[in-house]
Amino acid sequence: MFGIDGWSFFLIGLATFRLTRLIVFDKITEIMRMPFFDEVEEVNPAGDKEVYLVPKQGKLKRWIGELLNCYWCTGIWVSIFLVLLYYFFPNIAEPFIVILAVAAIGAIIETIISAFLGS
Repeated sequence: MFGIDGWSFFLIGLATFRLTRLIVFDKITEIMRMPFFDEVEEVNPAGDKEVYLVPKQGKLKRWIGELLNCYWCTGIWVSIFLVLLYYFFPNIAEPFIVILAVAAIGAIIETIISAFLGS
C-alpha cells in the first residue's frame, strides 16, 4: 500500500507546518482570505479599537472562513494535500515540499533567535 520513509515524513511535516502558516497567518495571503471574512470593529475597555475577523455568512463562504480561521483544521487539509501530491506526483511534490520545509526551518530558527534576543 502506501509507505513513507522517516525522512520524507519529516519533510512533509515541516512543509505542512509552513504551508498552513502561510495560508492562515501570513500577510502575503491575506488577499486570499479576505473574501471569506467580515471585519468587525469593537472598542475595548481601554478605549482602543480592535478589529476581529468573523467568517462571512453563506454556506460555502462561512465554511471556508471557519476553515481558514482554524490553524488545526487547515493543517489537516494541507497535510492531506501534500501527502497525496507526494504519493501521486512525486516529481512535482518533492521540490515543493523541500522548499516549504527549508522555509519552515528558517521560520523556526528566526522565532527562536527573536525569543532569545527578546525582540
